[in-house]
Amino acid sequence: MLIKSKGMKPSRRNFLKAAAAAPVAAVAGRAGAQDTPDPAIVEKQPWNQFLGAGVDEAPYGMPSKFEAHVRRQNVPWLTADPVSSINFTPLHELDGIITPNGLCFERHHSGVAEVDPAEHRLMINGLVDRPLVFTMQDLMRFPRENHVYFLECAANTGMEWAGSQLNGCQFTHGMIHNVMYTGVPLRLLLAEAGVKTNGKWLLPEGADAAGMTRSIPMEKALDDCLVAFKMNGEALRPEQGYPVRLVVPGWEGNMWVKWLRRIEVGDEPWHHREETSKYTDLLANGQARRFTWEMDAKSVITSPSPQMPITHGPGPLTITGVAWSGRGTIPRVDVTTDGGITWQQARMSGPSLDKSMHRFYLDIQWDGKPMLLQSRAHDSTGYVQPTKEQLRAIRGENSIYHNNGIQTWAVDEQGVAENVEIS
Repeated sequence: MLIKSKGMKPSRRNFLKAAAAAPVAAVAGRAGAQDTPDPAIVEKQPWNQFLGAGVDEAPYGMPSKFEAHVRRQNVPWLTADPVSSINFTPLHELDGIITPNGLCFERHHSGVAEVDPAEHRLMINGLVDRPLVFTMQDLMRFPRENHVYFLECAANTGMEWAGSQLNGCQFTHGMIHNVMYTGVPLRLLLAEAGVKTNGKWLLPEGADAAGMTRSIPMEKALDDCLVAFKMNGEALRPEQGYPVRLVVPGWEGNMWVKWLRRIEVGDEPWHHREETSKYTDLLANGQARRFTWEMDAKSVITSPSPQMPITHGPGPLTITGVAWSGRGTIPRVDVTTDGGITWQQARMSGPSLDKSMHRFYLDIQWDGKPMLLQSRAHDSTGYVQPTKEQLRAIRGENSIYHNNGIQTWAVDEQGVAENVEIS
């Protein structure tokens, strides 16, 4: 389209100037900007006047210094020692579905193992025809695949079972990340070793001082498990299991054994510590659910939220968050601003991948009145995310793990959000 105005000749330069000015005017109208000149745009800034750093200043690229607040954080009182502890992904600061490697939450049982890949080995033994030991170079020679999956700790949102505890989605829901893994399908390595007919279970073991082990059924191992050595295109970070880890899509993060050194094939589950006294769901009657591996459909609004208040006042507002399911995709997320009285279907944006995060948005006009924000995920199996009360009616309040209840943020007239529960 050619733009004309009185006294202006239709030229390419005038067209580009007019086109550039149009969106600025539109944005100013939406944001309620003042007509007075803004020094930030009319006056020269230091970065307009001086040369910046050269290409070799940061051989491994780092975020801007103005983004230093975007970082993993821990809650010191949650654990007795930071070596066996956890920190949290800053979900409120992210968009899209991919978690940057440096922001993926950490969970360690004996600190970060610093493993020399040249000295690292992966052994497959037990009920196999040929016990094998692989070097990292051996693993690299197998056909590899790329998949985007979420990894969620079973204790994510665990503090919220008895009521609202932590004020921020980084702390309530931040034991999760979503990255692209590159690795070898586990079934190829098992085929190389030759699983005996009575081999029905696997016991992966980590090379760290904790010697993490979990029982995994053979059906899952042959389905979609990976022995991964890269995430988001680069080598695993040490805190994420460098040089190699197990990927168990859709299942609780404790099973994704890091610093993977051994896989034993057996005929029954081992019932080790991390699947008996830990990572089981204690019910109201004192009994515990056995083998609750899959992560149920779940969602959370990341903005507005306690760490991401509304700062611009009434007017256009984008509500956004993430949803995921260990059983498939998320075709739909509903959002309510009135605590569940009415619901609106959110706009899903970005790729819809199996056992991956999904990003949703709801664009509204905020009138400046208080809101009770919630999101409700629907997964591809027909499962609908429950309320916390629905979960407690079945499982009581003794549990720590697998809390996928609907989260509520109360937003006041100033745009400040708080973690609350409503009934």
